[in-house]
Amino acid sequence: MSQTPKITGKYFGQPVQELESYCWPPNQSLDPYQSGSDDGSNGVQQSVHNPDQYCTLDSSSGMQNTSSTASFSPDGSPASQQNYSYPLELHHSPENACGSPISASCVIDNENDLGHMIRQLETAMLGSDLDNFNLHAIAASGRATEDSTEAERWKYMMDMIARGDLKELLCACAKAIENKDMYMADCLITQLHQMVSVSGEPLQRLGAYMVEGLVAKLASSGSSIYKALKCKEPANAELLSYMHILYEICPYFKFGHMSANGAIAEAMKEESRVHIIDFQIAQGSQWLTLIHALAARPGGPPSIRITGIDDPTSTFARGGGLEIVGQRLRKLAESCNVPFEFHAAAISGTEVQLENLRIQPGEAIAVNFAMVLHHMPDESVGTENHRDRLLRLVKSLSPKVVTLVEQEANTNTAPFLPRFLETMDHYLAIFESIDVSLPREHKERINTEQHCLAREIVNIIACEGPERVERHELLGKWRSRFIMAGFTPSPLSSFVNATIKTLLQSYCDKYTLEERDGVLYLGWMNRAIITSCAWKC
Repeated sequence: MSQTPKITGKYFGQPVQELESYCWPPNQSLDPYQSGSDDGSNGVQQSVHNPDQYCTLDSSSGMQNTSSTASFSPDGSPASQQNYSYPLELHHSPENACGSPISASCVIDNENDLGHMIRQLETAMLGSDLDNFNLHAIAASGRATEDSTEAERWKYMMDMIARGDLKELLCACAKAIENKDMYMADCLITQLHQMVSVSGEPLQRLGAYMVEGLVAKLASSGSSIYKALKCKEPANAELLSYMHILYEICPYFKFGHMSANGAIAEAMKEESRVHIIDFQIAQGSQWLTLIHALAARPGGPPSIRITGIDDPTSTFARGGGLEIVGQRLRKLAESCNVPFEFHAAAISGTEVQLENLRIQPGEAIAVNFAMVLHHMPDESVGTENHRDRLLRLVKSLSPKVVTLVEQEANTNTAPFLPRFLETMDHYLAIFESIDVSLPREHKERINTEQHCLAREIVNIIACEGPERVERHELLGKWRSRFIMAGFTPSPLSSFVNATIKTLLQSYCDKYTLEERDGVLYLGWMNRAIITSCAWKC
């Protein structure tokens, strides 16, 4: 389900800065992947007390012989109990827990392991030459031993925990999971649970959900979390309230609706019969303002027909089927004296075929893809590439305009670690933007982040293959897909740009808006969050 200094082109689509020395010892290089710079997250406070108890995501289902449960404690920090399946040589028991930043010790339940760890600690503490090790040179000369490498890693982890840098620890934990170092990952997760909080600073709040994603990845329970929350599902009105709060406190959705509507109104200014196909209509709120605008058109309004395609989750959010949307829009159109027809297509976007759209001769077609195409699986997921199939289907309709609004992030085909880093950078900007609008202890803010953002974060981190449905792509990739399908860019008008600039004046001045090559980028400080563009045949 996260902007007025000008953003320069260097910020968009560039790989994240190198974390080789940031997340791991020198011999555990992250190259060629890079991550964003450390922006002052050192010294994160380890707890923010919150009087209310909030539930979180359920990580209890998963791999065979493995269980992991997580819930938020009354002070707002997650508390987890983990029982992972470790390689036999680790002899790691469920009772093992990583120590505090002061002791940084872990309980060992085997005498051989204990003796081995003591030797590591003795080497780390008494062998001062460790600080000057050139591990690459030692490995090349054949003089590196397993003990020295393990001692270096152990010393590095203790130093890292002592520094208390939340971002560094999150990155290190993801790296440990990628390397299948379950013992290191377990210790770091235990430490991370002491540092995150749903009512803390933006990084602490984001970290709470990223840790849940890491736990879910270890337990193979990410898909279960995405489908259901541990606590009781909110009533329909409550979920709608959370979505409305996010809509009001951040301009992301309004930006998408306004820019797409502007492109459609411009393309349809001479048309008498307009057919809008919305591939995820949700509440239908986007079309309220467009119906008003077309009603005031010189020469009178056109007749409008809207085909609303339904995502299964939207039914729950609405508290009913698509007839609710049709009634709402029809009532507005009647009050504006606009001839109106609504056609419901209650199917997932991946199931849409030509016959579902009920195209009629003589109508001008507009197609709206508002933050929905990234849910469509492509060639990296299976044999059916629904993203490109839908674009070819839409091209066969010869539409007057196609609008695309998407999050500017690269989480589709990226491997686990760079995907984790990209998720951290992208959603940290969103959490920071929310932070300026609602108090940190605000219960509705906590629920909004949990129900509107946490599911996405956990799904991106914990799931692979068809189970990962949050698969964002950068605009450059979307541009390639549209051009391959036979579309050409249709630059947004200066009027649309001016309207959105006016919208942003009512928000924090850290939001940024840039227009490049006919595309609008809405960002937070130096990070692009949402892009909007239009295409024609």
